[in-house]
Amino acid sequence: MTKKQKKVLYRIIITIILMAVLALIPSIGLLRFVFYMVPYFVIGYDILRKAIKGILKKQVFDENFLMAVATVGAIAIAITTDGDYMEAIAVMLFYQIGELFQSYAVGKSRKNISELMDIRPDYANVEVNGVLEQVDPDEVTVGSVIVVQPGEKIPIDGTIVEGSTTLNTSALTGESVPRDAGLGDEVISGCINMTGVIKVKTSKEFGESTVSKILDLVENSSSKKSRSENFISRFAKYYTPAVCYSALALAILPPLVRMLFMGADPKWGVWVYRALAFLVTSCPCALVISIPLSFFAGIGGASREGILVKGSNYLEALSQAKYVVFDKTGTVTQGVFEVTGVYHNQIPQEELLEYAALAESYSTHPISKSLKKAYGKQLDMEKVSDVKEISGNGVTAQVFGKAVAVGNEKLMNSLGISFEKADAVGTIIYVAIDGIFVGSIVISDKLKPTAKEAMEALKRNGMKRLVMLTGDAKAVADSVAMELGIDEVHSELLPADKVTQVECLLEEKNAKEKLIFVGDGVNDAPVLSRADIGIAMGAIGSDAAIEAADIVLMDDNPLKIARAIQISKKCISIVYENIYFAIGIKLLCLLFVAIGIANMWFAIFADVGVMVIAVLNATRTLGIFKGLKKGENEC
Repeated sequence: MTKKQKKVLYRIIITIILMAVLALIPSIGLLRFVFYMVPYFVIGYDILRKAIKGILKKQVFDENFLMAVATVGAIAIAITTDGDYMEAIAVMLFYQIGELFQSYAVGKSRKNISELMDIRPDYANVEVNGVLEQVDPDEVTVGSVIVVQPGEKIPIDGTIVEGSTTLNTSALTGESVPRDAGLGDEVISGCINMTGVIKVKTSKEFGESTVSKILDLVENSSSKKSRSENFISRFAKYYTPAVCYSALALAILPPLVRMLFMGADPKWGVWVYRALAFLVTSCPCALVISIPLSFFAGIGGASREGILVKGSNYLEALSQAKYVVFDKTGTVTQGVFEVTGVYHNQIPQEELLEYAALAESYSTHPISKSLKKAYGKQLDMEKVSDVKEISGNGVTAQVFGKAVAVGNEKLMNSLGISFEKADAVGTIIYVAIDGIFVGSIVISDKLKPTAKEAMEALKRNGMKRLVMLTGDAKAVADSVAMELGIDEVHSELLPADKVTQVECLLEEKNAKEKLIFVGDGVNDAPVLSRADIGIAMGAIGSDAAIEAADIVLMDDNPLKIARAIQISKKCISIVYENIYFAIGIKLLCLLFVAIGIANMWFAIFADVGVMVIAVLNATRTLGIFKGLKKGENEC
């Protein structure tokens, strides 16, 4: 409990004790009024103060105003009729109990999320004259070498330059399996060094590192509200003044009708009492508190699983998804390319690989890396010049003074080079030297271990169509799609073609259905931005992913797409449970109070009781994931 919460608890206890004492001690007249005002002000002084401030600021219609008017009115009735002061005190008491419960629930959710996302490092170890000094991570410049000891968090992104270790990445990715890391491996901030001492050369400033991006993403997620949250805000804005005017009408109109048209006793006290009970009942706390709390807890719980959602609007949209469109390389496949075949007729195999590797030497594409690996020797970069990368086609370059073209069929056709098609499943790289075709190289990618299971899980979660878009050859794309059970595949696409295909799918679906695009977040930024929901996979270190995607998966597991959909559906179902329950019970209770079936005590339950139940239900969103088994459709 916080100091503020303890203070409220003490006030509640003191008020209950005073009420019990007053119930046992008889008092009359002014003395009775004075005695009862003591517990009233002990428990309600802050509500009265807030109500007065709201009136002075011309922000009248809120729950504090409702409580103040209802209780002051109840006291006025008790004075004029020698009635019961306990009702006014009870309204304040139970309202404070409800607020304390709500504050504790929100605080517990925040604490759980803080624990889950407790990845901010407190310091970085810098070696000065052979002695380790702890400095603020913000003070460490790019290119510095920091020392990370066993049990410490890696404070800044970088590359290991000395030592090897095992890393615990669970706080980032939600995966409990440790990862080995050694010389030359990239490491990201937020991971915990488990075994060996390592030295890391920093590649980013602390403010641009992974840990800072994650924390910023989670902290700012509440700024993007869902339609449900916006509805509640608009609802409360119009609802509160409406019920205030309704209560005023309930206090005045029935007595006037009785007096002027029926010739009966107006019974002002009865109708004013009902109007006051009406005000207490009408307080919209349950909705205003529980709906944002549901989304807040849902986003925090998803973060624990390595799923970062930028706002509750995206969490809500995810529950309406019916189309999932995938990039291939790095999304459903591992993006680890290997040379599996070399077809050569004009020059030796080693020479063919050398020309291809040199031409691709400046590229960062996985295919380039696989060619360099297959060649296996040190490349003389000085022999390469005039490199031109043609997006979606390949590269051309001057190698050993010769014009070399390395790429797909489109590149060969665009250059007017006659070539022999290779009959193999995989990515085919054709090589031409001085305009003459000299051979082809077959490169194959591997499917991710959970890719097929992920597609099955998505179909169980109600997806109407699974689509794959790739720049790869048709034979390769069709083979991958068939193995995974993907419904539709479009191959040999340029980046702009992917956007066009997504736009066609967006036109086909109906307005209520949402389309997800899943990519690696680097090359697919335009498509991620164009889709209803963009999901970047395994790209938490990528600035493009953070900027373009609406949801970021912090590892490479495609199964988490289905997991994210499950979480969103469960969270939204709880949100709508609270909306229907709170509004339904409120309207029913308002009717009972207006016609005289219910009294002030019933009104107290309608306000505080409904709020407590709704908040309890909302807190389930933080723990719903325990009941969601892998691949299970909960909705």
